[in-house]
Amino acid sequence: MCRFSEVILSLLLFAILVHGKPPKNLSRMRNKNGLRNDASVISSYSMTNNGQQITVYEDGLDDEKNGTMAEDRAMAYEETTDNSDPDDLDDILAEAEFESMEIQSTTPVPTSTHKITTTAEIARVRMSVNAPILQPQTSDTEILEHLLSKGYDWRVRPPGQDGTLHGGPVVVSVNMLIRSISKIDNVNMEYSVQLTFRESWRDIRLQYEKNEYGNMKDNVPDFLILTAGQQIWMPDSFFQNEKQAYKHMIDKPNVLIRVHKNGEILYSVRISLVLSCPMHLQFYPMDVQKCLIDLASYAYTTKDIEYVWKSEEPVQLKKGLSSSLPSFQLRNVSTGYCTSNTNTGAYSCLRTTLELRRQFSYYLLQLYIPSCMLVIVSWVSFWIDRNAVPARVTLGVTTLLTMTTQSSGINAKLPPVAYIKAIDVWIGACMTFIFGALLEFAWVTYIANRIDGARKKEAEKMALLAKNQAVWVPRDVAEQEREVEKALQTANNRKYRRNALTRWIERHTEWHDPPKRADLVSRVLFPLSFLSFNIAYWTHYAQYEQYESRN
Repeated sequence: MCRFSEVILSLLLFAILVHGKPPKNLSRMRNKNGLRNDASVISSYSMTNNGQQITVYEDGLDDEKNGTMAEDRAMAYEETTDNSDPDDLDDILAEAEFESMEIQSTTPVPTSTHKITTTAEIARVRMSVNAPILQPQTSDTEILEHLLSKGYDWRVRPPGQDGTLHGGPVVVSVNMLIRSISKIDNVNMEYSVQLTFRESWRDIRLQYEKNEYGNMKDNVPDFLILTAGQQIWMPDSFFQNEKQAYKHMIDKPNVLIRVHKNGEILYSVRISLVLSCPMHLQFYPMDVQKCLIDLASYAYTTKDIEYVWKSEEPVQLKKGLSSSLPSFQLRNVSTGYCTSNTNTGAYSCLRTTLELRRQFSYYLLQLYIPSCMLVIVSWVSFWIDRNAVPARVTLGVTTLLTMTTQSSGINAKLPPVAYIKAIDVWIGACMTFIFGALLEFAWVTYIANRIDGARKKEAEKMALLAKNQAVWVPRDVAEQEREVEKALQTANNRKYRRNALTRWIERHTEWHDPPKRADLVSRVLFPLSFLSFNIAYWTHYAQYEQYESRN
């Protein structure tokens, strides 16, 4: 290989890497030292995927001469490099003369399908510098930098209506979108809600609609979008009845801050809240609960901040929200004000009232109908013979225990309160009827035992009298006794004719048997009493429901 050619090529690559292009006086350097254009050929097939290789072939000169010429070329290059213009690429390419000659080498030239890079192409390689993208003069970045760097202090609230801090409070307009309501907890008296909360106010320090960016006001955007990290003054709003809360951060913070060119600022955020909801359960499970969302400022009094509802749709509901609750129905949403006075001053407050009506169908199927059936089952003991003691006792005790278990399950879902609930009245009445049926059997058994004991004593007495019937009676006395018996029998016959219904009842129902009579009375008295209780119960609570509907 020709050492001279290698040195020339190395210097050429070095110049390209240092200056971004080959030296301008390349041809002068070559001719000054007597290099013949037809003496050598630089052939390259490098810049391939197998590695950057530049192959140079011998030009027929001996090694000693080539070494001397290489040293001369290096010295000439050092002398002319300082005078070269690295920016004149066209002159360099015009002066550089590359000639093709026959390749004289014993090294086999590999055949490749890659593109062959010539020295001229190498000379055109330059190191490009990434220039910054020029922003328009009225770009969002420039406007934001101008607004936030001209003495803006985010710790101070915006001026009032007259442009001063004493010109009145900042009016904050509020509206919200209720996305979902879930987990209405009766025991802890709380509920969960997810909503999009929006606030808007005006900060004249951030307006950019004047001719601050040229005479063409139409070139400025209608609003700018700020990130959560850019600090501007914001109201210190908080929810007064909030227990837990968090902002949604997936996959970016769900926060929107818009600054309009007139200084109007819109702040929107998606949050989830766990709010307290004091419940009145006197009419549970036919109750209507009113849960609140109270919003107020924590530090600023009414002299600094005044909250107002947005005039159009202050509270929006997601489609299908009213009927999507599992055990409640959202009947109405109303808005109002709840300004509170404390030791530290008066604070503006906004209130949202959610009217939630409990779904009664669930309790009708899971509570009222099963308990009613238990009461009816307890009446079956009235038709069972009083001598079947195990059957009647088992039936009464089983229904009573079942009703007690059902009552415990209901009370486990409710907080311990000091007043009587509607469900307590129903369960108490059902347990009273079931327990009454069990007591009725005890009463029947007691009466039957007393009658049996009395009959046994009477039988013993009659047996004793039968032994002493052999007594002489005068004839006159015997005739008088027979006349008295006939008179009594005649009176009894007249009485029986007048009370035919009573005789029929006694003959077909065993009315003369007191234990049987108690069962017969219970068969009629218990159903009528339970029916009367139902009429009074549902009439009373239906009036309450109508009252709540009117209000």
